[in-house]
Amino acid sequence: MLAAIANFLKYDLLIETSEKKKKKKDGDKKEESTDPVKKKEEEEDGGEKQNSKVTLSGLLNFIDGIWSSSGGERIIIFTTNHVEKLDPALIRRGKMDKHIELSYCSFEAFKVLAKNYLNVESHPLFATIGRLLEEVSMTPAYVAENLMPKTIKGDSDTCLESLVQALEAAKKEGSIKAEEELKLRAAKDSSKGEEKAIGI
Repeated sequence: MLAAIANFLKYDLLIETSEKKKKKKDGDKKEESTDPVKKKEEEEDGGEKQNSKVTLSGLLNFIDGIWSSSGGERIIIFTTNHVEKLDPALIRRGKMDKHIELSYCSFEAFKVLAKNYLNVESHPLFATIGRLLEEVSMTPAYVAENLMPKTIKGDSDTCLESLVQALEAAKKEGSIKAEEELKLRAAKDSSKGEEKAIGI
């Protein structure tokens, strides 16, 4: 997604990721996360703050430095799965002006992806795909992956059929998980009923 945005805007792209770094301490290997969310959680759990390589203050200063380093336009994109765990100073207006929640793929989003990847605006499989997208939660990235031709001769029919197969597999997997959850819930409910009958 980031590469597509940079390409569309004709911007250069720099990708920084938070990753785990391995450090030796007292002869033992210890993994230290540079992820600010994990750092906050570790600090709340009584973790060692002095070992932190990335602090909130350091991250805020880094962002300010990027913004002030040149007069050119810059777009900084942060991604997280847990926005509720981020410090409010990091996500306030002025630091992060636009917040976008990327949800699962809708049929309208699928049609845009089909147009962009396959140059197809309508197809007999669209109705099937639309129905399946209402029943299955699938990210736009996963939909796009299935729409990309896997061979040089890959055509739109093959790619759309691949997407239908992926959606059907996800639907089947979802129903199996739902059945297992129902069985577990029923087993828990019956064991609670037995405990009450016994007087535990």
